[in-house]
Amino acid sequence: MKPVMVVHGGAWAIPDAFAEASVAGVKAAARAGNAVLKIGGSALDAVEAAVRIMEDDPVFDAGHGAVLNTDGEVELDAIIMEGKTLAAGAVSSVRNIANPVSLARAVMEKTPHVMLTDRGANQFAESIGISMLPTDALVTEEERREWEHCKKYVVGVKELFNSQWGHDTVGAVALDSMGNVACATSTGGIRNKMVGRVGDSPIIGSGGYADNKSGAVSCTGHGESILKVTLARLILFHMDQGRTASEAAEHSLQYMGERVQGGGGVIVVSPTGDWTATFTTERMAWAAVDEDVLSYGLNPKDKFTETVN
Repeated sequence: MKPVMVVHGGAWAIPDAFAEASVAGVKAAARAGNAVLKIGGSALDAVEAAVRIMEDDPVFDAGHGAVLNTDGEVELDAIIMEGKTLAAGAVSSVRNIANPVSLARAVMEKTPHVMLTDRGANQFAESIGISMLPTDALVTEEERREWEHCKKYVVGVKELFNSQWGHDTVGAVALDSMGNVACATSTGGIRNKMVGRVGDSPIIGSGGYADNKSGAVSCTGHGESILKVTLARLILFHMDQGRTASEAAEHSLQYMGERVQGGGGVIVVSPTGDWTATFTTERMAWAAVDEDVLSYGLNPKDKFTETVN
């Protein structure tokens, strides 16, 4: 089976000041995931590696660089899922974990549960030796300034999502040489969210889904809208009905826009290697590696390519 790696860095109104860094970040993540696949690694290992790159990159809203809630705190959500057995792990509202995607994988592999939240997730992380960071270690100076601005002018989350003040999720999907698919999604949510708010990202079938019989999806965008239509599972449903990855993604995003007036983006890969990166927001940073060709884009209809060394 021909391996495929696709990543996204969030669907929102990405300002020009972040454009170059966002594209560079997703390209680096796609290369990291592809490097895993190229040596015969699993799709699960590949999506974790790719998402960790973006969690460590402060240009994205996941891990280091996450946005702040109404109390000025980081609350992180993540999911990881593999398509062979439908094993999945997720965490929500964790505050001082650098790489929530790896904690989500530990939940999947080392507990009988699928999701752990808040204090319980941190207790589990400590029990398996994942180091805790100081409370403000993940907060950038720029994010602190933006949060103060939004607090001062009482900017709401919906206004933020539809402006250049918003940030969003990162994610990855992969198909490995054994024909297995996997997905991973990680986020800091949206600035000024209520304390304890959980969006679509860690929810199976909404922020992500992976099934060898259908494909793998990672979603990004307005979390409440994605939750209402269970976007990831909706896309795979349409693929099960015979639509291509691109057709299923476009149809499902259009439905979400019409039904609940929500914008977003998705990356999808099928069990045969058919893939897409599609969005209805102003921009979405994405990159994919397919047969040693790195494709990437930011604006609608963008598709630039270069050879993977």
